[in-house]
Amino acid sequence: MNDLAAEGTRVAIRPLTLDDCDEFIARARESRDLHHPWLYPPTDTAAFATYADRLIDAPDRHGFVVCDRDTGALAGYISINNVVHGAFRCGALGYGAFRHAAGRGLMSEGLALVVDLAFGPLGLHRLEINAQPGNTASIALARRAGFRLEGFSPEFLFIDGAWRDHERWALTTQMRDRRRLSERSDRPSG
Repeated sequence: MNDLAAEGTRVAIRPLTLDDCDEFIARARESRDLHHPWLYPPTDTAAFATYADRLIDAPDRHGFVVCDRDTGALAGYISINNVVHGAFRCGALGYGAFRHAAGRGLMSEGLALVVDLAFGPLGLHRLEINAQPGNTASIALARRAGFRLEGFSPEFLFIDGAWRDHERWALTTQMRDRRRLSERSDRPSG
């Protein structure tokens, strides 16, 4: 189901393709100081090919790029990993902004679009974000998107040669729907 795409006010999301290689690599290289020590996106052709192969046409993963609608430039990337259907219907989100787009709200809009696809066409019920405690930008994005802190997982993911602790954030369809209802009722009428 990698034909998923959506448009928002300022961004569009679409599936990652091999054609994204050159721009993705250039943006990742420009963004090293933003990403490290939290993320290590591919910065060469071979690493991008491996990354893309894991996401393209995989039944348990969906990779997206977030594109600035004004310029068409890649603003960031979001993946839904470890998708499990059946009674669980859950996936784990991973994401990163590129330097030129950081702090502009583009990833917030892109993440909201991916959440809608996950809870709509993909049929998921729950999404999780695992963020290292010091990664304040990632945690702020999770919080803005309505995710709730559920716990702490020591030595959870192997990143940059070591097992790293993570905070576990989650959002369910019910949580998202309650939040939307609350936001609508908070708007002034008339």
